[in-house]
Amino acid sequence: MERIPFETVHAEFRRVLESVGFTEAKADRTAQLFAENTRDGVYSHGLNRFAGFVRGCQNGKVRLDVEAECVHRMGVIEQWDGKTGIGLLNAEAAMGRAIEIAHEHGVGCVGLRNTNHWMRAGAYGLQAADAGCIGICWTNTTVLMPPWGSAEKRIGNNPLTLCVPYLGNHILLDMAMSQYSNGKLEVLKRRGESLPLAGGYDEAGNLTTDPGAILDSKRALPIGYWKGSGLALILDLMGTLISGGDSTQQISARPDETNVSQVYMAIDVGSLSGQQIVEETVNRIVTDFQDVSPLDGISAVRYPGEGMLATRRDNLANGIPVDPDLWSEVLEMP
Repeated sequence: MERIPFETVHAEFRRVLESVGFTEAKADRTAQLFAENTRDGVYSHGLNRFAGFVRGCQNGKVRLDVEAECVHRMGVIEQWDGKTGIGLLNAEAAMGRAIEIAHEHGVGCVGLRNTNHWMRAGAYGLQAADAGCIGICWTNTTVLMPPWGSAEKRIGNNPLTLCVPYLGNHILLDMAMSQYSNGKLEVLKRRGESLPLAGGYDEAGNLTTDPGAILDSKRALPIGYWKGSGLALILDLMGTLISGGDSTQQISARPDETNVSQVYMAIDVGSLSGQQIVEETVNRIVTDFQDVSPLDGISAVRYPGEGMLATRRDNLANGIPVDPDLWSEVLEMP
């Protein structure tokens, strides 16, 4: 693949967004988030999703002329209305507010309703960690998986992020409720690659490592089988109740996935224990976690997010690898 400097990717994304009606400020921030997702190797929610996002803005699925706002507050919890606006910016604003509340009260929680796809969930966990907070966030989605014990789609593949600050190399767990996210399946299908482990069923009901077969059958395998299925349900329930928004069932009644419900939490652990104690504690736990002998074929045991950081360093030094067809599509946009 061709490798493109991060600054060029950011600039091209910004140019396109300005051309479809974004203000300069919104175009720059949205382009930054898309470019950072691509830089960190999350291509499924960076370059690969950009053209579809732009089409959603052009056809009115995403409103460009609105700002998320607080509609109800009770102590350290607030409910915000995203007004079907730009999902990435709504998410950043909601986590930013959760961080503000956490710095004042120790913990902050914002439920966000009527918003759009936030792309990479991990971006907002990292946002909290950069501010010295533990970050927790999740979203519901349209129906994408069958509950355990059925072949009929009924639950969302509701992504969950947990992030702990760690000396600038934050520990980031960013996961869908399926063994492989739909975005990952799409990336591997496009590359003609198989999954290392079975990730779902084909249309005959057989476990398979073929990403295309799983996308066709729409029967992704939940993480932990029944545990992932149950977790997806609980996240939908909690997200709907905390935000006062729509559930997966209601979202699925619409032709497109819009007006989803999300939750953002920040915990100011530095204020609780002192920043030095936090750093020493996290470092001790991570050092112990990694002080093991790796299995054959594995160079070292990594903590969640460590691989992403290595990808980030490589892509910043050598340029971001881009799919030529997808990159050309961006360059050809007016």
